[in-house]
Amino acid sequence: MTTRQRHIAHLHLHLHAALREDQYADIIELMSGITPHVQAVPPDAVQLDLTSALRYFDLSPYDVVQLARMRLKLFYDIDSSAGLANNRMLAAMAADASAPGDTTLVPDGQAAAWLYPRPVTALPGIGRATADTLNRYGLHAIGQIVEIPPATLQRLLGAGTARLLAERARGHDPRPVTRSEPAAQLLADLVLERDCLDPAQHHRAVLGLAERIGQRLRGENQVAGRLTLTVRYADSSSTTRTRTLSDPTSHSPALATAVLGLLTALGLQRARVRAFAIRADGLMPAGSAYHQLSLDPGDARARAAEAAADRARRRFGSKAVRPAALAD
Repeated sequence: MTTRQRHIAHLHLHLHAALREDQYADIIELMSGITPHVQAVPPDAVQLDLTSALRYFDLSPYDVVQLARMRLKLFYDIDSSAGLANNRMLAAMAADASAPGDTTLVPDGQAAAWLYPRPVTALPGIGRATADTLNRYGLHAIGQIVEIPPATLQRLLGAGTARLLAERARGHDPRPVTRSEPAAQLLADLVLERDCLDPAQHHRAVLGLAERIGQRLRGENQVAGRLTLTVRYADSSSTTRTRTLSDPTSHSPALATAVLGLLTALGLQRARVRAFAIRADGLMPAGSAYHQLSLDPGDARARAAEAAADRARRRFGSKAVRPAALAD
């Protein structure tokens, strides 16, 4: 792979699907199996810095894009349009210019030529008012902004806006791809297809939600100190119960034990349930949480198996490994 190819290291993917919050989080986790440098662009896009992935997979940027798209299609049946460039802004603009299923590449060193004929509204941060001002003075294309004197642009837009616009018109964007800050709480919910009286189905639904919360916590390298279970009934009333965990954890069996204890305490044998929700809060970085040492070797084996399952899900999709109780 040439040095020039390695410079094309930013990928922007537009996902052509309406995504729930948990699905979007799963896709971010899936893309983390290609590179750890993944940034969410809600509600339906994601950006990747491919620098480390190009070295690891020893593939061209285009081939890494195909790898990402195949995973999205295989595991989530989602089509995407892609943009490849040497910075975040150009990659996003290239994705905007791509039809579903296509990839637009902005060659390294050719950003100015690629940008030149495009309308000024294609630049990020150009609102309607700024575009109207530029259009009144005959400035319709990005290339025209590059050609006018900086002092003239400052008189039209002000010093700060003019400086930023001039940099973007030349294809410059120094921003790195950064993971979003961890959320203050995580929520997983499930609305049943019909009102449910079966305690076994209640158990299965809550177990599945606890598993989703555990996966998301481990994906963000966090642990939860408290769990809240909310049950909504057929008459639209609801019951909420909260439990503080003895040890903050992201271990799915520990989370499931706690939340299933809350479910059992509700005594729902004859209740018509419509929906469940689990909220995890009291979040903290996993590295700063204490963990009660156990003399049971089974605990260490369970955590090692869970870590292996997480790696398999990152590589092969969220349904690659599941608890036996959740198998179809």
